[in-house]
Amino acid sequence: MNDSRSDQILLEREGLDTVAGAFAYTGGEELSKPGLGTRQRFRLQLTDESGQTVEWYLKRYGPTLWLQRLGRTSQARREFENIRRLQVAGVPTMRAVAMGEQRDVLGVRRSYIIVSAVPGDALERCFDDFLARHDLSGAVMKRFNDALLSMVVSLHAGGCVHRDLYASHIFLDESPDGLRLYLIDLARVFAPKWRTFRWRVKDLAQLKYSMPPAWVDRCWDDFLERYLSETGNSEPAYWSAEIDRKVASMRQRQQKKISRDTRDSGDIKNN
Repeated sequence: MNDSRSDQILLEREGLDTVAGAFAYTGGEELSKPGLGTRQRFRLQLTDESGQTVEWYLKRYGPTLWLQRLGRTSQARREFENIRRLQVAGVPTMRAVAMGEQRDVLGVRRSYIIVSAVPGDALERCFDDFLARHDLSGAVMKRFNDALLSMVVSLHAGGCVHRDLYASHIFLDESPDGLRLYLIDLARVFAPKWRTFRWRVKDLAQLKYSMPPAWVDRCWDDFLERYLSETGNSEPAYWSAEIDRKVASMRQRQQKKISRDTRDSGDIKNN
């Protein structure tokens, strides 16, 4: 049974083929974190008609202020279209399973999207172990660097930027068939019409900032040189300086946050 037919049967069985059904759904594991606002995320583990376990992610975008709704594309549709756009660009990512919107006279009132899981685990969680098992100058690391380079080049050559290109959003899958990377969390992807350099620098800085120091020390310079060559850019010193300036700013913000959190924790204990 092909994916689309199997998906539709499963969506209808679970009541996830309509906006009302998606918002009434009570199954799955809720994935909560601060700052989500009216957005809710759920991990769903379902069994399809063939008895196979299917892992999906449901995102529900609740009602927003009326001023934010006028003439705007829904967040669910934006991510749905971003997935399709990146697939066309050759960026390995999740599969869009379903999307729906509820509209009224002011525009989109609420929306939802369901996406497939991707294999493997986030670099943020698994890459230290990967580095411990593989020589930084060995063949496996070369394949990893090639895959990472291909992903970022395809993203940018396709006219898009990610805006959250951290190690937490890049999944590494090691299998007997080889090594593969996947890019997730595409809600903020967009195609800048101007200041492209600024947006690409931001992506690259987020990547450098979030990768382990051992990989950055050994592999970053070659990665950036190859990126610039494949995207038709020059002035590596300028790119490197701008990326490092952005990384320094990110580290400074993180240090301020740590200091603030430590101070607030101390205030709570003293009270």
